[in-house]
Amino acid sequence: MFSATKFSDFMECLIPFFDKYQILGVKYEDYLDFKKVAQLMEKKAHLTIEGLEDIRRIKAKMNRGRVQHDEE
Repeated sequence: MFSATKFSDFMECLIPFFDKYQILGVKYEDYLDFKKVAQLMEKKAHLTIEGLEDIRRIKAKMNRGRVQHDEE
């Protein structure tokens, strides 16, 4: 079992793992969005209003939001 307790755990362990062993199906698209958000946070974009808005837009199309957006 993997437990992430620090942001660096995501960047150094989790993301490289899923880059190597890709998730199948629509969840892969969610992973790519998750990765985008992690990269934005690594660059401290979440500390600006524009960065937070970018993250909110990405989040809105993840998981169930992706299905709704794809149907439109």
